Amino acid sequence: MSAAAGLGLAFGLLAPRTPGGGESGGPRPGPVDPAAPAAASEAPTLAPEAARAALVQLGDLPVARHAPRNDYDRAHFGQRWADVDRNGCDTRNDVLRRDLQAPVFKARTRDCVVLEGTLDDPYTGRRIPFEKRRADAVQIDHVVSLSNAWRTGAQALTPEQRTAFANDPDNLLAVDGPTNEDKGDDDAAEWLPPRAAFRCEFVARQITVKARYGLWVTPEERVAMARALEPCAGR
Repeated sequence: MSAAAGLGLAFGLLAPRTPGGGESGGPRPGPVDPAAPAAASEAPTLAPEAARAALVQLGDLPVARHAPRNDYDRAHFGQRWADVDRNGCDTRNDVLRRDLQAPVFKARTRDCVVLEGTLDDPYTGRRIPFEKRRADAVQIDHVVSLSNAWRTGAQALTPEQRTAFANDPDNLLAVDGPTNEDKGDDDAAEWLPPRAAFRCEFVARQITVKARYGLWVTPEERVAMARALEPCAGR
């Protein structure tokens, strides 16, 4: 047994596998572009020590069922794309500037409003051109969705904390628009990025964010996160 598997079993994170190595009720990977490189041939984007740390942090997260969603409203998380760091740019443009290659800015916006650039999409591995006039091609994903956060503890946060959550750069990624729409508000038990090399980093980000804001995971989500991390942690 690998050291990582031992960690997972010690925290009760790894569920039994079905005969033949299959798994029942596993997460649904997003759609894969056939023109993209084979994700399985890539090395994971998360280092083994970081994966092991994420497994330990996952073991410390509380576990509970989803709270009701029927009173969820986007407005609970404050102004959309607020300028929480007071740098003069809204959060959406901050993330585009961080994640795009060779961003081009609108004149006289102090390098704030991003007009063009190229995204190396972490979810699919594709290179995607971004143009502001066709902004849906590249979207900003909440790695832990606002709806999922609402159902796993965010109802108890203050309005200020929820605004911080919605604009936290660790919880935001520029990604392929259709893949983001496929993800929706699913958790790791229901959806993982189609690019296998990014799955460990994706799950580790979710764990970090949930720990930061005192959110919980469901039993199924906890098992799926551990299964995603274990191969990276064992390298």
